[in-house]
Amino acid sequence: MRVAIAGAGAVGRSVAAELLENGHEVLLIDKNPKAIKADSVPRAEWLLADACELSSLDEAALQRCDVVIACTGDDKANLVISLLAKTEFAVPRTVGRVNHPANEWLFSDAWGVDVSVSTPRIMSALVEEAVTVGDVVRLFTFRQGEANMVELTLPDDSPYVGSRVKEVPWPADTTLLALLREGHVHTPDPDATLEGHDELLLLATTAAETDIERLLSPHTHH
Repeated sequence: MRVAIAGAGAVGRSVAAELLENGHEVLLIDKNPKAIKADSVPRAEWLLADACELSSLDEAALQRCDVVIACTGDDKANLVISLLAKTEFAVPRTVGRVNHPANEWLFSDAWGVDVSVSTPRIMSALVEEAVTVGDVVRLFTFRQGEANMVELTLPDDSPYVGSRVKEVPWPADTTLLALLREGHVHTPDPDATLEGHDELLLLATTAAETDIERLLSPHTHH
């Protein structure tokens, strides 16, 4: 997979190193000469250019990329990069970094963003996820389809403790992705039995989130 990352700061370089480790091709783009630290990620391609300019993205051959990550510290730049990648180069998948939570609503398919990543939101979600039982905690939003990755820790008094996965009448537009138990990730086998304090990782629409809570933790939500 070929990935272009606009913004070669600490975050961009870390993402690049991780992707290279996983066998992908990576191009790092930055307009600041001081950010071009080729020695820090030697296996990446580097381009000194302004990713908000069409000519720069042309030079980067963005049409050959499977994914573009707009990872600068400037939200306006990240939106422009995502929009150009999607509309001018038909890049299949764009990921936009949200620096300021107040701008999160802009990172939608209207601006060519498939997935928005807000570090403050993820950090607060992980804090909530660590202390909350019986509530749906939204971890991640996939803007294009209005789907969210959510987590719910099953309360001990849930009516479905002891039930098999296939016996749970899951709400519409909900898919159980994984089950976390005692530090291990389990594939949600239809015959697997649910236990109290299982962490359920689900993909669901926003509308289905309340239904999930009512179903799995009705004592918490009257």
